[in-house]
Amino acid sequence: MTTERTGRTGRTESTGSGGRTGRARGAAGRRGTVAGAASLVLALTATACGGDSAADSSGQDLKGQTVTVAGVWTGVEQENFKKVMAAFTEKTGAETKFVSTGDNVSTVIGSKIEGGNAPDVVMVPQVGVLRQFAEKGWLKPLSRDTDQLADNHFAPVWKDYGTVDGIFYGLYFKASHKSTVWYSPEAFEQAGVNPPETYDQLLTAGRTLSDSGLAAFSVAGESGWPLTDWFENIYLSQAGPAMYDKLAHHEIPWTDPSVVKALTTLGELFGDDELVEGGGTGALRTDFPESVERVFGDDPKAGMVYEGDFVAGLISGQFGKRVGEDAKFFPFPAVDGGEPPVVGGGDAAVVLKKGGNTKAGMAFVEFLATPEAAEVWAASGGFLSPNESLDLNAYQDETTRQTAESLVAAGDDVRFDMSDQAPAAFGGTQGAGEWKLLQDFLRDPSDPAGTAEKLEAAAAKAWQQG
Repeated sequence: MTTERTGRTGRTESTGSGGRTGRARGAAGRRGTVAGAASLVLALTATACGGDSAADSSGQDLKGQTVTVAGVWTGVEQENFKKVMAAFTEKTGAETKFVSTGDNVSTVIGSKIEGGNAPDVVMVPQVGVLRQFAEKGWLKPLSRDTDQLADNHFAPVWKDYGTVDGIFYGLYFKASHKSTVWYSPEAFEQAGVNPPETYDQLLTAGRTLSDSGLAAFSVAGESGWPLTDWFENIYLSQAGPAMYDKLAHHEIPWTDPSVVKALTTLGELFGDDELVEGGGTGALRTDFPESVERVFGDDPKAGMVYEGDFVAGLISGQFGKRVGEDAKFFPFPAVDGGEPPVVGGGDAAVVLKKGGNTKAGMAFVEFLATPEAAEVWAASGGFLSPNESLDLNAYQDETTRQTAESLVAAGDDVRFDMSDQAPAAFGGTQGAGEWKLLQDFLRDPSDPAGTAEKLEAAAAKAWQQG
């Protein structure tokens, strides 16, 4: 997904990354080490050792050149990413320019390539789109230095997500922890409810909130992509990781009973006007930033909003509330006796062959692979890094430190956002595919089996087209 959101960023094809489960790497002990700083120096000053490495682009060697970077971010997220771009300018002398793509990244970038005005770097928010770009021959393999930095600072799963047919194309710079429910402590206290641990408790707490005068949830139905995240958390917990992996790769149809069951469970919430602020119709007029505002703005309408860790950036940056005090989160609760889900996502930096300055673009991606680049955005909030060497103290509040540590510690056990792994026509296009069908389901959740049939028809078509 977008409006104010992070990488919508999916995950499962790489869960077999050899013995990484359980975090044998000891990430916590490596954060903020001299090795992290040394890697930065090597990345930006060492002599290139062949291939398309841009490691010789050091100091002010790129002065007079411009790097154009395209991405989905708007508002606070875009401004924070521009701070990272400014840090690159200060280090290398290269000027930077950001181009917003909106949600339809694949369509917009394809048009720019055809029109001869392709950006140098694209921050791709979907694994499926990255794979499509690679298969179309649009991408340059990342440099040897970026490859080494990824090995040094990231769990293998993140490199796997950026790899297509054995070639490393995408460096995951921004990650998201998409199993967090944000709530107003004041609203919970007034209603006399506590953070729930199960989905049934979540619905009960929501109805108690409603009885106290606030709707339970503000739902971002207009944006579309948050609805896929709702489904994925329920499905992962209820059906389990093995089934999640199969559905993510379309190895089972969307008409599978496990899908119908998850839609039925989601429909319990979507179909209850006491739980959804404005009902389904109102939710379909609410985009993602508005959904957060209706909980943490000056005139709250609901007590909770579900979405990833990046909600914190809006809470503090746009609405001026204190994360950890005025706003807190609890993990997405377990469903039907399953394990609490951990769904992640991310935005990967890729270099386009048709960009006007691939050398400077490659140097920019090398910079993004360093702890220094991650530290810039971490200090501004609304950001998680999969970079294990980033010192947790770089984050501005304890709540974000907790979510960051949880994501990094999960390593290969996290499941990447399912819709982000799908072809863009199904999982990543506004007004089409899964986004549109789940919006229809939000409007009328009375027929889960019928919705599953429509989802399967759209998925089968998208996978056939590739």
